[in-house]
Amino acid sequence: MVKEWREHVSIEEAWLVFRQNFSSLHKKNNVPVDECTDLILAEDVFSKRNVPHFSASAVDGYALSTKKTANASSATPVFLDREEYQWINTGMAVSLEYDGVLMVEDSSVKDGKLAVYRTLSMGDNIRPVGEDVTCGQIIARAGDKISPALAALFLASGYSFVPVWSKPRTLYIPTGDEIVSGKTWLSEGAVCGKVVESNSTMLKAYFHRWGFPLDVTDPLPDDPQIIRKSILNGVEDYDLLLVGAGSAKGEKDYTSTILSEEGTMLFHWLLMKPGRPAMAAKVKGKPVVDLPGFPMSTAVVLWTLVFPLLQLLAEGNFDEATVFKQAMGAETEETMKLLTPCSSVPGRNEWLRIKAIALQGEKRVFPLSSGSSTMWTMSEADGFALLPRPVAECPAGTNLKVWLTRKIDWTRRLLFQGSNDPAFERLGSYVHKRGGELIYRSVGSLGGLSALARGECHIAACHLLDPEKGSYNDTYIEKLSNGKQWKRRLLFYRKQGILVAPGNPLHVFTVEDLAEKGVRFINRQPGAGTRVLLDVLLQEKGIAVSDVNGYSIQATTHFDAANRIASGVADAALGIKAAADALGLDFIPITEEPYELVYPQEYEDHPCIQALLDALDDPEWRRDVDKLGGYRWNS
Repeated sequence: MVKEWREHVSIEEAWLVFRQNFSSLHKKNNVPVDECTDLILAEDVFSKRNVPHFSASAVDGYALSTKKTANASSATPVFLDREEYQWINTGMAVSLEYDGVLMVEDSSVKDGKLAVYRTLSMGDNIRPVGEDVTCGQIIARAGDKISPALAALFLASGYSFVPVWSKPRTLYIPTGDEIVSGKTWLSEGAVCGKVVESNSTMLKAYFHRWGFPLDVTDPLPDDPQIIRKSILNGVEDYDLLLVGAGSAKGEKDYTSTILSEEGTMLFHWLLMKPGRPAMAAKVKGKPVVDLPGFPMSTAVVLWTLVFPLLQLLAEGNFDEATVFKQAMGAETEETMKLLTPCSSVPGRNEWLRIKAIALQGEKRVFPLSSGSSTMWTMSEADGFALLPRPVAECPAGTNLKVWLTRKIDWTRRLLFQGSNDPAFERLGSYVHKRGGELIYRSVGSLGGLSALARGECHIAACHLLDPEKGSYNDTYIEKLSNGKQWKRRLLFYRKQGILVAPGNPLHVFTVEDLAEKGVRFINRQPGAGTRVLLDVLLQEKGIAVSDVNGYSIQATTHFDAANRIASGVADAALGIKAAADALGLDFIPITEEPYELVYPQEYEDHPCIQALLDALDDPEWRRDVDKLGGYRWNS
């Protein structure tokens, strides 16, 4: 059987397919005026009343006949008897016997006599009938988006309901044997092989931000008959159907088969990363979009396919130039330079999660980890960037269009690169209390000092052993600073050793034991101070790195390494005592090392550096560090 749909389409091609197959729903609906904001008017609206519908005072003062104020001034006031004027508040109706209102500031009253200090003309300080809107006047046109002010005007003009274009109604159907509802996840806890159905939470948030209604079903099992029935019922009752997962080529990915049998497949797979497995179909004239299962993949398909499609159904079109900014709710759209190089697969658009920083007066961005299932980096990102399809390599300094989804105080943000440490990570909260923001990038001790030398961060941290001198940090700082003035601050000493499972079942007590058969080791990344220490220890014992099973397998943090042991995928790692204690592992001590902060003298007056240095002396943070275990303060 020959497929009649296209595979691997670009974003622009997908938009064209949508425009060729779908248009505005054009379903009229009368909605209450207090519920119509942000909806699109379906008809011209004409005022049913004058606004205001009576002559009203524009000020607090006295209604009177303006003829009687002739030649009145502060020097030559005119006096009126009590029956010749009337007190009136702003907005009150002006009696027909009066044709002006004297501001209270231009008068005084004594013994019932009103002293007038200003000459008035007919109509002064009176809002005439229909000053705002006259009966029969057009006050809004078909196609206008209703603002809060316009909604209030509708009511004032005599409307309780207004005709609008109905917004498309959407149903999301999550599928998969492995997913469980949020309620089940929270009540029954984590079960191996099961994941929480969290995408619906993200979808609800985006649809709420966009102002479109969304209903969500309970998660469905990977049963083709159940999924088929749910899709067919859904297109009967809704304008747009979203199906979660099932678009890949796995044994339980049934959605593409169901959609091609029950309707017309429009396209399958995008030239985009993440989000590649997405597909779209038309079933009984209704659009159906299949979303990938991973959170980041789902998010970018929402931006690139779902939001434009909603706009198309609601308003008949969407603006390609602004659709991403609108979809992700970006604060700004800016062009910034890459701080670090990145690569992409040629021929695909690639979405990057980015952090932004100001260095030496220039805004720079760097990508966060790119896994499509990584939720933390999505929530941590300052914004997103879309690499063009032809791009394969983006060197540092490449200009990128960036959509920032956060407001950033560039002057109070500090970029840290260097050695990972949980105690230092906790310091970020104390810096925040002092008005600063610490951006933390774990690249290892050597990576941090190298970044500092290249001007790619404000501050670094290191614990690098020089095997020849037996000292820490001095040699490396002297070499990489290249004569520049770098400030140093010793924070604490921490215990390094071997992390093993509780009870040490494999009896790993020494570095030599790491080379024993059956011991699965987990290493740190090149340039990490812990890896440098391991290499020195192996060299001292005459152990080849090839003899250590897992030497090439990397973890980027102490907790990452400890978690792999705790979960049973590794048996041993070199790391700090705090990570072992936190996860209930056994710890075999090897050495105590200094953990040192380094920053260029030129940043000494940076407000966030000052906040950081102040936070280092916070007794509450120090108590937090003491609770972690394995640290000793520099006396």
